[in-house]
Amino acid sequence: MTDAGTTPERLREAARRAVRDFGRPSGPPPRPGGRAQLFDVSVALALGIVTVYYGIDNVDNVVIRQVAPGVQVVVPRPTGAGGLALMVTLASVASAALALRRRYPLTVLCVVTAATLATPQSVLRLTFYAFVIAVYSAAVYSPYRVATLTALPLSVLLVGTSGNSVLPIVPNEYVALLILAPMAVAAVGVRTWRFRTDEGRARLSALEREQAEALRRAVEHERARIARELHDVVTHNVSVMIIQAGAARKIMETSPEQAGQALLAVEAGGRAAMTELRHVMGLLTMAEEDEDADRPDGLSRAAAELAPQPGLDQLEGLVGRVRDTGLSVGLTMAGPPRPLPPGLELAAYRVVQEALTNTVKHASGATAAVTVEYHPEHLRVEVTDTGGRPGTAGGSGRGLIGLRERLTVYGGTLNAGPRLTGGYRVEALIPLETP
Repeated sequence: MTDAGTTPERLREAARRAVRDFGRPSGPPPRPGGRAQLFDVSVALALGIVTVYYGIDNVDNVVIRQVAPGVQVVVPRPTGAGGLALMVTLASVASAALALRRRYPLTVLCVVTAATLATPQSVLRLTFYAFVIAVYSAAVYSPYRVATLTALPLSVLLVGTSGNSVLPIVPNEYVALLILAPMAVAAVGVRTWRFRTDEGRARLSALEREQAEALRRAVEHERARIARELHDVVTHNVSVMIIQAGAARKIMETSPEQAGQALLAVEAGGRAAMTELRHVMGLLTMAEEDEDADRPDGLSRAAAELAPQPGLDQLEGLVGRVRDTGLSVGLTMAGPPRPLPPGLELAAYRVVQEALTNTVKHASGATAAVTVEYHPEHLRVEVTDTGGRPGTAGGSGRGLIGLRERLTVYGGTLNAGPRLTGGYRVEALIPLETP
């Protein structure tokens, strides 16, 4: 009972939906390119020439056809100037409409169907071939799905029922051609499909190679970045630890208290190195086993990994650790401080760290000065020293190279070289966004 009662409602809803969607496109309007339009115009012109010639050649003709043994049919064709004008007009209209078959497929189908229905049965070939092309074009190119599904069967039904079953539209001698032509078109289509498939596979392979190369470059870039981080972290802290351990060894017997302080500085430097190394190792892995137990500083591993990267607010601690090595370091902050991106602050911190590390390693007994100046358009970081006794450690220069690469990311520059008054100077200029 329920199904019977709801069936009329369903039918009415389906009818309303069909009426609503009748003039609504189911896709974007067709926009044929220049080559497609040129092809359509060529087809329309060629078919128009052939059909107009057919109409001119058959005016005033009377054709007698044998449809069965002993049975003949007399087929009169249109005669006179009126018949000629009718055939030429129908052939021209049906053929010319095909020039717009991709842009307005349904309109072309209606025009060609009307011309086909107006064509006399004895010369139906004037418009029949144009009708076949129009039906195909409407089925392939029309964006109006409901309207197309309604117009196609109706047009085929009208043309099919108006024909003469005794007289074939296509002559018998053309039947073989109509069989072979679709086969040839299908073969060309398969060949084109295979060609495009091969092209697609080649493009896919090229894209995969490009992605693999991009991945390789990204891995190399990341490795270089991690190497710079490791160099900055390990070189500074280990250099400080070596100097403090050496000082403790020399004064162990004569001044045990000072030796103990030096060893405490070594311990603090080691902890600082471990903390920063965990930041760097976090770039390589996101999940590690918990090793919180027995940590002397009482901090959890997760807390250490979540601690922020060093910035300009931690320069006091960095300078303090360097002072513990016996190097006199002055720190000057000029200009109103302002919030900066974490990566930019890290780059400035690394400049100071690397410059002081080089001073500790290569200028024993020198005095250093660190200056950080906030300007409206740039940040200036300068580290100078007065020169001292050359240290025993050699340098590869990779630290300054890494600093230049790091600053290049932010559009900054690094200048490093001896001073005219003696000593060494490192200056970094990093552009800032105007506040």
